[in-house]
Amino acid sequence: MDKNLKGVVAVVTGSSRGAGKGIALALGAEGATVYVTGRSLKEGDAQLPGTISATADEVTKAGGRGIAVAVDHAKDGDVKALFERVQQEQGRLDILVNNATFLHEQLIDKGGFWTKPLELVDILDVGLRSAYVASWYAAPLMVAQKNGLIAFTSSFGSSCYMHGPAYGAQKSGVDKFAKDMGVDLRPHNVAAASIWMGMLRTDRTRRVMDAEPQKYAGFWEIAETPEFTGHVISALYRDPKRAEKSGQVLIGAELALEYGLTDEGRQPPSHRAMLGGPQQAHPAIVE
Repeated sequence: MDKNLKGVVAVVTGSSRGAGKGIALALGAEGATVYVTGRSLKEGDAQLPGTISATADEVTKAGGRGIAVAVDHAKDGDVKALFERVQQEQGRLDILVNNATFLHEQLIDKGGFWTKPLELVDILDVGLRSAYVASWYAAPLMVAQKNGLIAFTSSFGSSCYMHGPAYGAQKSGVDKFAKDMGVDLRPHNVAAASIWMGMLRTDRTRRVMDAEPQKYAGFWEIAETPEFTGHVISALYRDPKRAEKSGQVLIGAELALEYGLTDEGRQPPSHRAMLGGPQQAHPAIVE
């Protein structure tokens, strides 16, 4: 892997496992220093495998430098301390990936939202509010250096019905963060963008598919690796015309096609035709 991100400092929130881990590994493979955040300090802290230290070690083995930082993204003080540490240790921040998201175990259960636990709405705390807080602390570092990218991991659930209203509101919310933060950051050469991911090859997805193999037959073959989005984010950060995409909601598979990226030799499909596409911001600006 080319060291496209040598000297680049990144923070990937919620990267003990899943999409966040894959993004952190991809950025590390391209040479970045990656701060890996999350709450899982030892195996067994969560129902799925993965810890921040294990991800950080893999980032380093991949060719970057992984730094594990225990952060509860429901606690603003933890987030503040994280970015103070980044500033102190690195003196810069180039990429923030807002990925930390609360996913309830009953998220994909069938039934109306009122039949599921009220706690599903906690995704609006860790997932939506937490992304705003992390961006609020990251923005001054990027503005000061006149460079940076704030990326949000999102999905087609922003447009179509997917997993219920709380999930959809979180995805729509981070998309709107990208649109409006893009306006505020534009004069400072800092970009903001939301990336719609497809189905991912994660431990969580594997568990769901194994439980209903007939229902999900063929889906694993077209699913994206978690690393794929990381390489897309890297290409976006390095794009000399990055500013033109700031404030936009982008489908990762389509952006990869534009940048000539593949996923382990495959070209992941865009699900726009089946699930709908993103609606971009109206150009009007009301101060």
